[in-house]
Amino acid sequence: MAFALRNRQEVDSEQFAQMLEQSPAKAAQALLAAAGQDLVEAQLLLGQILLDGRGIEKDPALARRWFAIAARRGSAMADNMLGRCLEHGWGGEVDPALAARHYGQAARSGLDWGMYNLANLLGTGRGVALDHAAALALYKQAAELGHAKSMNLLGRYLEQGLACTVDLLQAREWYRRSAEAGDFRGQFSHATTLVEQGRLEQALPWLERALALGNLNFLRACTPILEQSQEPRLRPWAAAYRTRLDELLGVSQQAG
Repeated sequence: MAFALRNRQEVDSEQFAQMLEQSPAKAAQALLAAAGQDLVEAQLLLGQILLDGRGIEKDPALARRWFAIAARRGSAMADNMLGRCLEHGWGGEVDPALAARHYGQAARSGLDWGMYNLANLLGTGRGVALDHAAALALYKQAAELGHAKSMNLLGRYLEQGLACTVDLLQAREWYRRSAEAGDFRGQFSHATTLVEQGRLEQALPWLERALALGNLNFLRACTPILEQSQEPRLRPWAAAYRTRLDELLGVSQQAG
């Protein structure tokens, strides 16, 4: 089984996605062959399935090596993924400073994810000097490219006045855009601003969507916010968030 190529240089990603859905092991074999032919996109995709363990044995260290190979060949997303491996210690040691360098390369190539991830490091001072102004600029750049998570964080900066003048109207607009673009944190941010404006009925569907999509860290942060709310009609939602949090904590403890 072989991949169709575009201009003899790129893997047909749609074909790969179909193959991965229908036969993950065969898709992985085909991808290995394509990566061995020095196809950059195949090398990037191979790194991703090795990281996820989909169709192939999970091997974060090997994933990191393939991301590095593709990054050297000029793949902005590979630079971003190599940065992720370095930031989180996937397949090797944690090195946030080197992660920042790879995120920076991806950002300079115009990749919104690179901008977002570098901004996260700048906004927390991990691997780089704390620089809220630089983080804000990157979130804004990525948000304007349509990056949903950056939209939410741009809203937070505008709401809190971090490295900028407080602008609640613009913050709410970015929260709305983030929510509509599918980010669960943006959905929660949008919901809370609607509650603050007394628009509870409009807020509830966004709370529901955020609950359905949110991960463990999100629920850890947001459940107490709902539980501490003085709005009695949010109590069922606080209970639902707490139940889901407890479920994910149980899964996490079993996995550990």
